[in-house]
Amino acid sequence: MKKTISKILLATLVSWQVTHAQGPRTAEVWLTHADQSKLFEKQAETFTFSPQSSTLPTIFVDEKQKFQSMDGFGFTLTGGSATLLWQMDADKRKALLKELFAFDGKNIGISYLRVSIGASDLSDHVFTYNDLTGGQTDEKIQKFDLSEEKKALIPVLKEILAINPAIKILGSPWTPPVWMKTNSNSKGGSLLPKYYDAYALYFVKYIQSMKKEGIHIDAVTIQNEPLHPGNNPSLLMQPEEQGAFIKQSLGKAFKLAKITTKIWLYDHNADRPDYPIAILNDPEVRQYVDGSAFHLYGGSVENIRQVHEAHPDKNLYFTEQWIGAPGNFAGDLAWHTKTLIIGAPRNWCKTVLEWNLAADPQQNPHTDGGCTECLGALTIDKNEIKRNPAYYIVAHASKFVRPNAQRIASNTTVGLQNIAFKTAEGRIVLIVLNESNKPSTFMISHQNKKIQQTLSAGAVATYVW
Repeated sequence: MKKTISKILLATLVSWQVTHAQGPRTAEVWLTHADQSKLFEKQAETFTFSPQSSTLPTIFVDEKQKFQSMDGFGFTLTGGSATLLWQMDADKRKALLKELFAFDGKNIGISYLRVSIGASDLSDHVFTYNDLTGGQTDEKIQKFDLSEEKKALIPVLKEILAINPAIKILGSPWTPPVWMKTNSNSKGGSLLPKYYDAYALYFVKYIQSMKKEGIHIDAVTIQNEPLHPGNNPSLLMQPEEQGAFIKQSLGKAFKLAKITTKIWLYDHNADRPDYPIAILNDPEVRQYVDGSAFHLYGGSVENIRQVHEAHPDKNLYFTEQWIGAPGNFAGDLAWHTKTLIIGAPRNWCKTVLEWNLAADPQQNPHTDGGCTECLGALTIDKNEIKRNPAYYIVAHASKFVRPNAQRIASNTTVGLQNIAFKTAEGRIVLIVLNESNKPSTFMISHQNKKIQQTLSAGAVATYVW
């Protein structure tokens, strides 16, 4: 009995020592102003939490209420982005990639990338890894060829992985090889059911071939924007078709080849949560599916929550949103922070990826019929770099909300949109947007202690303690 009491007293003492050794929590602040007078700048002043009463609006952070863990924040590394990076001088590119991908306290630490499987509309030309001529077919995918990606994408990815070996990569196709399609064209058309097995093998060969290059593909979506066949390249794929392809071919092919890469559904707008829900309602399909991916060119970010409510055991991801050139810094900062950085995780998304990483000053390259106004997070003009709104928007989260950080509870109050996370190291990260048109003074409360803050109209702050 005495030994038991002694153990309890010792444990209590150790707990008290750990708690008090930490001392009062002090918050660091990183700030971006709508007028660009501050661009993701660490503030010299820090703020110490202390017991205090106040009638000011208060954001209460409650780490006892926990939600999903995060996989990361980042961008799409399009073929065009990779080409522009690869054309830079090696030392300039090395410095830029370190700034983007290193997690060392100095850089922004992008932790998730999306790449296209074959060309996207922001490649300089259309291609797949199994392009044939003259009515040929290749159902065993024996002519699979990654050579187009070895020109820029794969070399750039290898340099990124040397900086951050843990970065996760999503692969998304814009089109299957055209010989598999109803219209034999890169634009539009549908996947012919007789080629379901061949297309499943195409995915397997892609994942295996990238692995041979030292690149692990964390997840794939079946089709980028399956309800938008007007892009170049593109494919129309209705939910019943996507479900049948997974059930009949892809799921079994992955299982046979012992592929661990995750399968994500949909990869399109939040106005159609019924699309992934309908597929997940089929138990034969859902066994192969990790989750569903969304864009936001239609619908409301809150709609994504419907998929979580229908299938809470399946994950959700936000994988694309563009900023139109030439950009509107104040408007883009506010909308994307509120809707994506804050809104998507509040509606259960584990990733937030902006489109796209880089373009040149004329928003090139792109395919014939591809996006001509997609503003990159970076504008790359040979070795000259301009950082655009998406760079700062993502940086406010990616630098601090590392993979496996967990979303925790915080309340919204009087125009102060916000989201909170607890990192694996036990730090709290709170991202706040003042969406009002005037400065706002408020309190942040955590564990019954508070700090007072003031944010100018349209400003975004990341607090870390």
